[in-house]
Amino acid sequence: MKFVVSSTELLGHLQAISRVISSKNSLPILDNFLFNLSGNDLEITASDLESTLITRMKLENADGDGIIALPAKILLETLREFSVQPLAFDINPGTLAVEISSENGKFNVMGQNGIDFPALPAIKKEKKFSFGINADVLLAGITKTLFATADDELRPVMGGIFIEASESNITFVASDAHKLVRYQRADANADSSASFILPKKPASLLKNILPKEEGGVSVEFDDKNAFFSLNDYKVVCRLVEGNYPNYNSVIPKNNPRKITIDRVEFYNTLKRVSVFSNQASNLVKLQLKGNQVVVSAQDIDFSISAYERVKCQYEGDEIEIGFKSVFLLEILANIGSQDVMIELADPTRAGLFLPAEPENESEDLLMLLMPMMINT
Repeated sequence: MKFVVSSTELLGHLQAISRVISSKNSLPILDNFLFNLSGNDLEITASDLESTLITRMKLENADGDGIIALPAKILLETLREFSVQPLAFDINPGTLAVEISSENGKFNVMGQNGIDFPALPAIKKEKKFSFGINADVLLAGITKTLFATADDELRPVMGGIFIEASESNITFVASDAHKLVRYQRADANADSSASFILPKKPASLLKNILPKEEGGVSVEFDDKNAFFSLNDYKVVCRLVEGNYPNYNSVIPKNNPRKITIDRVEFYNTLKRVSVFSNQASNLVKLQLKGNQVVVSAQDIDFSISAYERVKCQYEGDEIEIGFKSVFLLEILANIGSQDVMIELADPTRAGLFLPAEPENESEDLLMLLMPMMINT
């Protein structure tokens, strides 16, 4: 079993899938890449049992078919040090010895039997659901929501992105009980309604490989697993089991107070003022009065405080509301428009954050942040 491959091309594919490999694998075989050569097609797999990433490469020079598991750490560290050049792999299927020949030398490693590598799960036909989505739409949905997922072992459903496909749109939702993001795309849909919860790790893996992709992504899932098939990659993951909370019920409907403000100016003001907030609470206060918002923070323990005025367009009565500055900065950083709209009801109810002008006319982005108690 022999093949020749470009060092940089192979490194690019291996680096993309290596992110799935866990530092503490339960099975030693998972510290390897699985190489599967069939004709001129080379398929390379990495897995941590929960998530699996597969990449495909077309080879011009290959001989023989077979599978072998090769040590990931050795391959990655060696390939990083090569300049662009062809590498010849010569694999002995009997002894599993591998000889890698470069322009100036040879490297010998021992592989493992590829049969020991865990098999991919199968989608149950009776529970299978599928839809197609553009790579850029899927990337936008994951990017806009991933930051709002929770790290809560007691409520695993909150640790993933809820993806809901319907005949009219596809919705991405994430929440950690303090903040919530709902991102809808009207230019993507499915033949019928179905939903699943995508765990955080495969969502991060998709976020890394989707920018390199163009065209469509095929999504197939049942009650246990999901398959994302791209041009050069396939992501397979075990889904989060459980029912996602009814997110629509927590979005306040009547919000008479509306602010339009320059997002970057507001963000930079918050960054400066939040330095003076209490380190435990990160509380910043927003006082809305006339056509300005006064952003203030203080830490009584250290006798420090700050406030700054920012111009805005404001409709409604005077109000003072408190937010956790870390969460507020995250929300503003993940809205792309120049101006942001903030809708408020009263100091005890969630604030809604919306882009004043959507980046794409087919998208509907809503971010929600729960307020903090202001100690008077």
